[in-house]
Formats: sequence, structure tokens, C-alpha cells
Amino acid sequence: MREEIKAYLNLFDLDIRKTNDARFMDQKCTPDVVCFIADCIVNTIRPNQTFVVNDIWNSQYFIKNTRAIFNKPWATDKKAGSEYDKFIQQPLRMLGYAQILEITKQGNQNHYRVKNENILDYISQRERNTYNFLYCYFEKILTDSGFWRYFIDYKNNPNRNTFNELKERYTCFIIGHTAINTAIEVHRIFPKILNVFAVENQLHGSERGYMSKYVFTFSDLMYNRKNWRDLNKDKAITRQEAEMEIVDAVQQEAYNAYYVQKAKNLIKKIHPESEVKDTWGKGEATQIHHIFPIAYYPQIAHYVENLIRLTPTQHYTKAHPENKTQEVNKDYQLTCLLFKADSIEQSLKKVREKYYRKESFIYVINVGLSSDFDPALSFPDIKARLIRIYNAA
Repeated sequence: MREEIKAYLNLFDLDIRKTNDARFMDQKCTPDVVCFIADCIVNTIRPNQTFVVNDIWNSQYFIKNTRAIFNKPWATDKKAGSEYDKFIQQPLRMLGYAQILEITKQGNQNHYRVKNENILDYISQRERNTYNFLYCYFEKILTDSGFWRYFIDYKNNPNRNTFNELKERYTCFIIGHTAINTAIEVHRIFPKILNVFAVENQLHGSERGYMSKYVFTFSDLMYNRKNWRDLNKDKAITRQEAEMEIVDAVQQEAYNAYYVQKAKNLIKKIHPESEVKDTWGKGEATQIHHIFPIAYYPQIAHYVENLIRLTPTQHYTKAHPENKTQEVNKDYQLTCLLFKADSIEQSLKKVREKYYRKESFIYVINVGLSSDFDPALSFPDIKARLIRIYNAA
């Protein structure tokens, strides 16, 4: 998919020295936020509809899910107005500069329309996709602007001196070619670009204005960096802390529900029929089944590689014996894994990693079976090893 993104971006000249547009990137444009705003557009805006920030802001989809994912105040809270305006506006402006959205100015208000539905849909599916897009976008915009070579210089010799030199060069470049006129504002945005570059190249990034002490990882890029599962582990907690723990548990449940439903929606979109071609696979496939049950494997519940589309008979008669949804028929679990492997392999051949990743499928298998499948395995080898494991059980 990166090749497709690059081919599209190459249709445009994104040189900052020509546009003088400072909002090609901004503070809120982290992979999780951009992914979420793209998802809101996909789920709330009709094709070819012109929309404004408030159309996203006032949608029930945004109101419900922004609370669940980011633990922010309710979007209807007027006190949070300025925060939400930036939270929505900044990703929209960035997507507009990237030509994924089309922007027209009417008075003092930006009006948007989807310009590339395919790439927007890809961005909306998961944060890893958004990261792929951002890296391609940054490479394109900085190359067009004659600045990419300085990032490469830092990559080739990463240390505090080259970090500070890159940061200073970037500050002077932005102040010299855009309406931003203070280093403070540039320094808020610089990490959002450098850190994506750092993750791609396994480098130290920028944190609190300085070169980070560690190599940046994908999870470090997120706006929502707090890991809810790790909160309040100490048993010697106060009553107030215990109450907070309950809130966090509810928050985690809502957070998980959003991502699981999002994954299910994607499966429905890309598989109109049952993925398992057997005697019970005829008829309308209304069911999305977790191959490894959500109750036992919550960490892979939202992986599309762990979801498969089935008919009601396949789901309630074969996958879950006698409609006992907490139980799994192991023989049919193997059947689902084998057909899922076929679905993923065919999708990768057709659209590459637009929907699935083989590495993610391997991860799902390794978690579900406590196994050690190597991502380098071919799909025939994966299926052969699965058969051996289940036959030996």
C-alpha cells in the first residue's frame, strides 16, 4: 500500500517553500488521532458530501467513541470547545494538504470533501496504516521542500549534536517559509515528524525538547500513550484510587469495544460471503466470529486476522457447539484458521497489506495456540503446521 500512497502523492507538488502553509502538520496529528478522525469521516460523511468540523464534532459516532478511546471530556461539554476544535481541525488540515481531502474556504470556515476515498479508508482502518501513510507523506513533503537530506544526515550519524542541528535547521526553515514566527510553536510540531522518522529507522526521537534516551517505538507515537491495563496494579491503594481503577476498567471495556466493532465492520466490508466454503456456508453470512474467543484472548480480540465471516449455521452449530458461545469446537477452529489463511493470502496478493498483515496473523496464531510460528513461513507451511498441531491435540 505504501507504493500506492507514494504514487498518489507524487501527483502533487507539496513544497512548503511554495505553499507557505504552516499547517501541513500539527500537534494533534498522531497516528491514533488521525486514524480516529479518518474513521469518523468514513462513518459519518456521505460520499461527495461537503462537511465542516462541526459535522464531525456533533455526530454521535464521534461523541461516543472519542470518550471511549481518548478518555476526554464529553464532546458536548462547552468547556472543552477549544481542545476539540484542534483535535478535529488539525488532522483535517493535514489530510487536506496531503490531497486526501479537498479544502475550500468559505468566509472564515474550512469546508472539506473527500478527494481520495481509497487512501482515507486505508488510514481509517488501524493506527499502523496511518503510520505508513504519515511516513510516506513526510518523506514526500520534505523531499519536495529540499529538507529530507537533513533527516537522512541525522539517520546516518544520530547523536545529540546532530539532533540539535536538525532541530535548529528545521526551526529556521519553518519560520523562514511559513507564517509561524516563534520557535516554541515549531518545537511543538517538530517531534511529530521526527518521531515517525525515528520509528521507521529505529532511532532516538524527540521528547520534551531533547533527544530521547531510548529508541522510539510505534506505541511511543500515540496521543493516547497511557496503557490502561497497567493502571493501579498496587493492591495497597486508597479508596479514591480504587474508584479510579473502576473508572479505568469501564474505560478499557469501552475502548476495546470500539476497536472490536471497527474490526468487525471491516470484515463485513471486505467479505460479502462466508469465508469458510463448506456444506454449511450457503446463505447469508451475518456472523463475525472470533477464531480465538474474546473472553480468553482479549489482546487479539480486535485483530481482523482473528475474525472470520460465517453463516449463522456455521457460527452457532459448528464453531460453537449447541450454541454455547463460550465453547469452541476445536476441529472447526482449525477449519476457520485454514480458510482465514486463504483469505489473507488472497487479499495480500490482490491489494497487499491494505487489509491484512501476515505478521499479524502469525501473532494471532502464536497467542491463541501458545506457539512459536515464524513470520517467514509461507502460507502452505503455516497451514501444514496448524494441521499437525490440531491432529496431535
